[in-house]
Amino acid sequence: MEQTGGIERLLRRDRLVVAMLIATLFGVASLYTVSGIGMKMSALEMTAMDGMRDMPSSDVPGSWSTDYMLLVFLMWWIMMIAMMLPSASPTVLLYSALLRRGAAARHAPALSAVFLSGYLTAWAAFSVMATILHHALETWGLVSSTMMTLINTVPGALLLITAGLFQFSTLKHICLQHCRSPAEFITRSRRPGAMGAFRMGLQHGSYCLGCCWSLMALLFVGGVMNLYWIAALAGFVAIEKLLPRGDLVSKAAGTFLMLWGGYLLVGMLTS
Repeated sequence: MEQTGGIERLLRRDRLVVAMLIATLFGVASLYTVSGIGMKMSALEMTAMDGMRDMPSSDVPGSWSTDYMLLVFLMWWIMMIAMMLPSASPTVLLYSALLRRGAAARHAPALSAVFLSGYLTAWAAFSVMATILHHALETWGLVSSTMMTLINTVPGALLLITAGLFQFSTLKHICLQHCRSPAEFITRSRRPGAMGAFRMGLQHGSYCLGCCWSLMALLFVGGVMNLYWIAALAGFVAIEKLLPRGDLVSKAAGTFLMLWGGYLLVGMLTS
């Protein structure tokens, strides 16, 4: 009995370690995002100036140094960590719980951290692509170099419509079903060792990326550093992944995005 009680205390401690790791990453990423991640203005200042899409800047659009490009990458990646961790946490904690019931029980916290690093690596890859696109859009004069948002309403409307259509796609359905069934994924994809944990995390992150990339692209519509948009998109991602009938919520959002984009597009074309 005493030995059993010791094992239970160890398992509770491991669960706490993993939960604290996730909470710490989320807290640091959130605070760093709000502070502006080294940009000229903090996210609070950019949010307060919402609507000033074409604010003048002394910089030449697209004239990014290597250091600035790295800074923009970090901005995207840290923001993705802050936005995606809440909806990914149940899967990481479930993976940790299953590890504690197997031969790798004593390594559960470490393997869970490796799993999480694989998940975040998938979003690092997305952040690289987002940085490249961000630079291209700014160079072409479509995104404000100061406010980091689409200047013209037409591209924004088209992006809203595209994101809305994607909510009804087969790829969205497959990836969302995966994200809503973490137990099934872990059971089918379980691999031993640290490399196995990393590959599982990377695979899980790839499914989440396939599910949410179009929603993350909407940051260009409302402002990459607009806290209202960041919070709204993060909240919606959590709702469609974690709540019952999240698939219906996803389709309802798709309809709303298409109607919103269509309304803006018609308004621009008829004005």
